[in-house]
Amino acid sequence: MADTTTIRLPPKLRSRIHALAKQSGRSAHSFILEAVERHADYEEQMRSLVKEALAADEEIERTGEVYRAVDVHAWVERLARGQDAARPKPWRR
Repeated sequence: MADTTTIRLPPKLRSRIHALAKQSGRSAHSFILEAVERHADYEEQMRSLVKEALAADEEIERTGEVYRAVDVHAWVERLARGQDAARPKPWRR
């Protein structure tokens, strides 16, 4: 069973939520729950993206290898067209 959490909503936000929930044929509870879940997913994805970006930056600093944007774009375009494409070769800065 789920735990209960109480939140205090400003009156205008509460009215908006109730109106939207009614229009969609849902309860305010399900509307709020979905909003919280979506935002939690978004936050997790953003934190993961930042973690990956920082790791990639550390890898660049460690190896000195980078890729030219034009080479990466051409590679992705070939992949998008369904063509076999070798990864671009890195170069050192």
